[in-house]
Amino acid sequence: MKIGLEVHVQLNTKTKLFCGCPNKFVNEPNTQTCEYCIGLPGSKPRLNEKAVEQAMKIATALNCKMPEETYFSRKTYFYPDMGKNFQITQYEMPIASDGFMKIANNKIKITRIQIEEDPARIVHASKYNDEEHVASITTADYTLLDYNRSGVPLCEIVTEPVFASAREARIFLQEMSTVLQYLDVYNPDVEGSMRVDANISVGAARVEIKNISGYREVEKALNYEIIRQKSTLRRGGIVTRETRSWDAITNVTRPLRTKEEAEDYGYIFEADLPRITITKQKIADVKKSIPEMAEEKLERYVKKLKIGLDLAMAIVAEPDLAGMFETVVKQADTQIAAKWFAGEIKKTLNYSNLHIKDSKLKAEHIIKLLKLVEKKTVTESTAELILREMIVRPEDPELLLNQENATRIYNEDILQPIVEQTLGENAQAILDYKAGKKEAINFLVGQTMKKTHGRGDSETIRRIILKLLNG
Repeated sequence: MKIGLEVHVQLNTKTKLFCGCPNKFVNEPNTQTCEYCIGLPGSKPRLNEKAVEQAMKIATALNCKMPEETYFSRKTYFYPDMGKNFQITQYEMPIASDGFMKIANNKIKITRIQIEEDPARIVHASKYNDEEHVASITTADYTLLDYNRSGVPLCEIVTEPVFASAREARIFLQEMSTVLQYLDVYNPDVEGSMRVDANISVGAARVEIKNISGYREVEKALNYEIIRQKSTLRRGGIVTRETRSWDAITNVTRPLRTKEEAEDYGYIFEADLPRITITKQKIADVKKSIPEMAEEKLERYVKKLKIGLDLAMAIVAEPDLAGMFETVVKQADTQIAAKWFAGEIKKTLNYSNLHIKDSKLKAEHIIKLLKLVEKKTVTESTAELILREMIVRPEDPELLLNQENATRIYNEDILQPIVEQTLGENAQAILDYKAGKKEAINFLVGQTMKKTHGRGDSETIRRIILKLLNG
């Protein structure tokens, strides 16, 4: 089995690749366009220098070689998402080649990196109950085109067919996303910011699955295609060399067209754009701009800060989270900070569907909260409740603690009926405690805390439980 990936990354430049239109996602279709975006005759491209610099940063981070000179070509094809009937891309001389990226103990070889413009966005739709709904390519009643995305700068990263499984391909894409975020060249939250064409053969002809969004969707598409191809061969059939689409609604691949060869696109030199000279000085400047990457941070956290590998991996996976951690750990206990950033902070952000940069968390407030935990001024469960508030409003944790204590339930007369209800519902935990499993008490405390929505005082609850169980 051979699997190779073509990863298309939307670069986060302010303007598009070959014109001055804004490079940003908006809901209203066909409002971020000009003559060039929609391919009107006579419109000319002009190159965005920032896109070239960002592609060079990616090439440097992926250990690629860059030529002294590169240029653009026209890739001719007739499809409604490309108004001028050709795409400006790179073919003969890409901006970089022959690189690699490490994942676990494996080196994934990078064949080439090239810059190209994105086509328009195609939306397959159907109408029922007088409302428009997104449909699959095979069931849609009609197709809509949004040229806002036409001309958005893409960096295409092509790997060798070296993946041994769909899972390995997913892990590669997740780690690639982390690399790109550290480089600050793309925004993973933008729709379609990373799209993948996956090539796969199971001992037969190569099949390409086009335009898959999302790591897990890539894994699902590849696993489906592995089963389909193996099943076809087992029945004595022939796997055709073709391009297929991934239907994320029905979770199957569907045939689009027989696979084209490079010659079918009729590549020709793009005469409206100059050749690009890549000087040694420019490469040196780009190398200086590369920040400390996740792999380097991971090694430093483990060796110098003595943080456990799993905790360190969880922190460095998100650049903004690691950046806040770097600030906090200067004034807070290293081990407590690592545990909270990898655990409670990350969990609470995920629950709120937020990145740390989009939350209301401030470094000085996190430091105060962790010092409260370190001094045992608050329990960890109380601190987590305070953290939930800090995520959505930038309040001092000591102020939030006073508000929390004002509503905390210490009264045994109020808590005892709740504890009795918990004991009545958890007979097995009581038996475990009687059998000597002291940790059963922690479970019963937790269940009672849930019933009080976290407001019950845990020490008071524990005292009541022990009194009731020990007679």
